[in-house]
Amino acid sequence: MKSSVIGIGNALTDMLVNLPNDTVLSEYQLAKGSMSLVDSQFQTAISKSVAGCPYSLSLGGSAGNTIRAMARLGTSVGFIGKVGEDGTGEFYVQALRNIGVAPYILHSEHKSGKCVALVSPDGERTFVTHLGAAADLQAQEIDGAVFDGYDYLYIEGYLVQDHDLIRTTIERAKEHGLKVAIDLASFNVVEENREFLRDIVERYVDILFANEDEARAFTGEAEPVNALQQISSMCELAVVKIGMRGALIKRGGEVVHVGIMAAAKRVDTTGAGDFYAAGFMAGLTEGLSLRQCGTLGAIAAGKVIEVVGTTLSEEAWDEIIRLADQVRTEQYLF
Repeated sequence: MKSSVIGIGNALTDMLVNLPNDTVLSEYQLAKGSMSLVDSQFQTAISKSVAGCPYSLSLGGSAGNTIRAMARLGTSVGFIGKVGEDGTGEFYVQALRNIGVAPYILHSEHKSGKCVALVSPDGERTFVTHLGAAADLQAQEIDGAVFDGYDYLYIEGYLVQDHDLIRTTIERAKEHGLKVAIDLASFNVVEENREFLRDIVERYVDILFANEDEARAFTGEAEPVNALQQISSMCELAVVKIGMRGALIKRGGEVVHVGIMAAAKRVDTTGAGDFYAAGFMAGLTEGLSLRQCGTLGAIAAGKVIEVVGTTLSEEAWDEIIRLADQVRTEQYLF
């Protein structure tokens, strides 16, 4: 019997802008590949600076991306977030329902949040986020009953800037018997909240996802294998993604290196980490091996970087599901 997952994160709409060069990053002193929380005026200024560049709109938010992709992979999922009493918020909730995600959505008097993703010519993305209503989500608003019927809580690392929200949510999930998974999300967020993150990981977290930069910021270890070792001493299952070399995965005494799925074209890395977590967690809920979980993650990530944003065509999903079936029968493994 499959396990189920409920995610919590910033309910955001993404505006993905394809940059001709990285000039705007230098102009606004944005570290390439980072995520910056800004006020609406700064985000508006950025938007004006890139006016005329090709762009697209899609549902966003790190945990939201993961949960939506898991739904498409057949996992039973729910999502906790907060939106405004506006058209964008209504669209967000209905879109969750349309793909089979159970929405536990609260409402705010503020406008729904938006993330401007600046996509460099090499596919790297830099996020400029105004949380809006998403930032109004409060610990006391989350009823522990929402965790009934779920087996895992999945948390996006961007939320750790609200320490009370994360700690309280995790404690309530643990009281209901859930395992906790967290994706560290961004190296600069990890650096700013390192001690808090280390404390909650040691106390509560069962599964941790990080890329090389995030793992280095979290552990202080420059080598991914050393970072993996340190993380695995703090939680049950550690995943350190190492770019084009794939991912290192460790659970107990088992260590697995899983490669990547070669993308037909590397257009935009937005959502790659989110989709990797989706594939991995989907496999985990089915009781698959670490190599199978890692391969599912690599397939999902490999497909999402072929498009701008995180909205895949039905043909792409058909291909992911076909390959996932092969992974389940061990006909297709990296």
